[in-house]
Amino acid sequence: MAEERLQKILARAGLGSRREAEALIAQGRVKVNGVTATLGMKADPERDQITVDGHPIPRPVSQFTYIILNKPQDVLSDHALHEKRRTVYDLVPFPGHLFVVGRLDYESEGLILLTNDGELANRLTHPRYGKEKEYRVLVAKRPDEEQLEAWRHGVVLPDGRRAAPAEVTLEGVVREGAWLRVVMCEGRKREIREIGRTIGLPVKRLIRTRIGPIELGKLKPGEWRHLTSEEVQRLRAYAMSDSPGSVSKRPRRVKTRG
Repeated sequence: MAEERLQKILARAGLGSRREAEALIAQGRVKVNGVTATLGMKADPERDQITVDGHPIPRPVSQFTYIILNKPQDVLSDHALHEKRRTVYDLVPFPGHLFVVGRLDYESEGLILLTNDGELANRLTHPRYGKEKEYRVLVAKRPDEEQLEAWRHGVVLPDGRRAAPAEVTLEGVVREGAWLRVVMCEGRKREIREIGRTIGLPVKRLIRTRIGPIELGKLKPGEWRHLTSEEVQRLRAYAMSDSPGSVSKRPRRVKTRG
């Protein structure tokens, strides 16, 4: 394999954007064959030993894989030490390491992407890029307009942090509460549940239905499939765009097959 700039190799391995990889190099945290790397250095990821903080980076893959999964409830989104509960990796028996794009908490369900494309995974998950994720949320009470407006404008959470604005639409009322459609460009851990609890709308069920241009479609809980080449092209174009996802300028959707 030909030599490439080190920051490009690190980004492809899922260690951040190229700019963040440059910061790792500038901080002296990257070594190539035991020698501290410098900005502008090139390396061959197949031949050279590249480490960050003393840990080898993942070996390069010859072909990227992109998988969509409908995560059921009561399944973990990632590996955990000394944990016997099922994970998404138990549902998708793929050889080699896959990054989880769009982790969901244990109780939540819906669309997750799995890929060995580290750069794309970072672009879709890091909050700084503001990529859209859409959810159907069942709340325990019927919301009033004041609660919906608070959610739309950004709620101050108990830890003092203000959640980013979101698009929130009332989809329907049920006996035990109401279904909401929520589109967010931030999506920090358990944020939707924290917002609901803060404004008096406890979340009873949470289903992710879309990440960027990719929709859950008719996949049943526990089912998965590879993305089509067209879906991959649209997803990469969306992820690599410098423009953040926007609730006011939504990307063109790609409907997934069941």
